[in-house]
Amino acid sequence: MELRTNRRALVGIGLAAAVAVSSLAVLRTDSGIASSHREAPMISGDPQHDNTDVYAFVSPDKADSVTLIANWIPFEEPNGGPNFYPFAVKSRHNIKIDNDGDAKTDITYEWTFRNEDKRGNDTFLYNNGPVTSLNDPNLLFRQRYTLKRITPGGSKTLVDDGIVAPSNVGRASMPDYATLRDQSIKSLPNGGKTFAGQSDEAFFLDLRVFDLLYGGDLSEVGQDTTRGYNVNTVALQVPAKDLALKGDPKRNPVIGVCSTTDKFNGDSFVQVSRLCNPLVNEVVAPAGLKDAFNALDPSKDADVQPLVNRVTDPEVARLLQKIYGIKAPATPRNDLVEIFLTGIAKQNGPIKADLNSQVLNKDAGKLRPSEMLRLNMSVPPSKSPNRLGVLGGDLAGFPNGRRLADDVVDIELQAVAGAALTGKLVPGLTDKVDRNDKPFGQTFPYIPLPSNVAVNQR
Repeated sequence: MELRTNRRALVGIGLAAAVAVSSLAVLRTDSGIASSHREAPMISGDPQHDNTDVYAFVSPDKADSVTLIANWIPFEEPNGGPNFYPFAVKSRHNIKIDNDGDAKTDITYEWTFRNEDKRGNDTFLYNNGPVTSLNDPNLLFRQRYTLKRITPGGSKTLVDDGIVAPSNVGRASMPDYATLRDQSIKSLPNGGKTFAGQSDEAFFLDLRVFDLLYGGDLSEVGQDTTRGYNVNTVALQVPAKDLALKGDPKRNPVIGVCSTTDKFNGDSFVQVSRLCNPLVNEVVAPAGLKDAFNALDPSKDADVQPLVNRVTDPEVARLLQKIYGIKAPATPRNDLVEIFLTGIAKQNGPIKADLNSQVLNKDAGKLRPSEMLRLNMSVPPSKSPNRLGVLGGDLAGFPNGRRLADDVVDIELQAVAGAALTGKLVPGLTDKVDRNDKPFGQTFPYIPLPSNVAVNQR
């Protein structure tokens, strides 16, 4: 598939897309923080079921495959024992794919977890000696998982007895955690891989945005608020043909990606958390709709006019004008409707470029607008990735999917200021956190190993 664009269009794509998927977190007045951490009243009290981030990118070392990552449980303090951070049981952790643009899920990868707890009344410890393997008898608490691939045609079990990489208790308990991570990676029947376990919190940003947008004068920047914390991760690497419409990524290269959590309420499973693009529920949805958004299927997005209105007239642009005097772009923002609900294609709206809308799939039918993280799998990995993604001229980055190193906050800050319309960046408008504190891996699952050092060492 040919990508037709130019450099000015690249700036427009990256900035406009970022506005659509965030409008930043400045309109929040409660405790919600980070990409989608504690973003809604109900989920803030249920961290095990809280989706925090979703990533989707063409695998940098295996370009015919796609890597999908979803995280749960925000702000895991590494020393937070004795129970540490297991995945929720009796729940479904999902990564969902829409490959034909009708906003309905075509493929679901579903992880379910179960506990093996041998502590009983004998000890309070997670382990009673050094743990050198996932089957080490010293590991007294472990989780196993089942992974299924579900389509309208049926369900197939890909992994039936996977072992979760445990929480990283500390150096004495787990002297070689990298070995435990390696042992937890499972090969799939189709040549793919999967992983479930604890990881570093890879979303980097300064959260003093809540103090009147970085102190009201951009003086409160440069501090990575999430540094040192961990999350729980499921990751999947599969051939692109496993995700593409009709199994043909050349004719149909674009997919939409979301992650959800389904909680068992005693009678049935109920969706309680949803994450596609970063920061959407946190900063686009008003407080009164946040719980409802977490339960909403993407196929219903376009019917909720109050949510659509938050895209066409983003509140944060007005806040930037009020606090910093940065004039808010004129409304309605039809370019944001294109990015937020349809993906980027010339036929969809004012952004004159073809990038990541399912309308570019040759076998797709009528497009149903919906909020998703969209990825064009035909765009090869960048040899020199730019942290600003498409904004920096790198078509392989956010908002064309999302890589671990994409600096979505800086992209979004500039977008809120209206750079998508002017083609000019606002000097100095940045949180000055440009990279994660830990380097990303060169092989699957790419996300760094979890920390075992306390965040507060004072």
